[in-house]
Amino acid sequence: MAKLSDDDVVRRAKTGDEAAWRELYIAHAGRLRAWLTSLPSGDAAADPDDIAATAWLTAADKIAAFSGGSSDFAGWLFQIARHVATNARRRSDRRKTSPYASDVDGAIWGLVDDPSTAVDAAAWARHLLARLPAREAEALACIDVAGLDVSTTAAVLGVSPAAVRTSHYRGIRRLRTLLGERGDDGRAKAAEIGRITRSDHSPGRV
Repeated sequence: MAKLSDDDVVRRAKTGDEAAWRELYIAHAGRLRAWLTSLPSGDAAADPDDIAATAWLTAADKIAAFSGGSSDFAGWLFQIARHVATNARRRSDRRKTSPYASDVDGAIWGLVDDPSTAVDAAAWARHLLARLPAREAEALACIDVAGLDVSTTAAVLGVSPAAVRTSHYRGIRRLRTLLGERGDDGRAKAAEIGRITRSDHSPGRV
């Protein structure tokens, strides 16, 4: 695989240029937080902002090893954040601090069925994503919440683009089934998944 060339923003970021880092932050911070908010922490004490901050600090520390443009930076940053979030969940499992019972079969990967989470459209959509198998929910979160493309999502999740498309397709089908079971207006409610992106992180959408 050919090494990607750095674009101007990444080259300046590697030198510690604050303006370059500000550009990267504006482009990606909002959607990173929206994506992290849609994922389960596994620990009531974990906070998406803390995980995002750790990811940004790690990216700043390891930027010299990164090659690519500012759009490629998104996949790399999300990959770092996913690793941080995974470690947080593992620490939580060891500490057993989560107030929720563990789910053995993985059908509900982040939350229990609590109506209080559905206080608005964004919370409702995140709550619904939490009821999908992890891989399907991650694919939907990357594509429909964070606005990443298939290839970037594949890099973030460490799978092939074909696997991403399959998981995304199955997730959409499962969402429709869940919506039917709840008796909601499927077309109107399904649209809320996409609206998370526009309401939560419009500066960084690509």
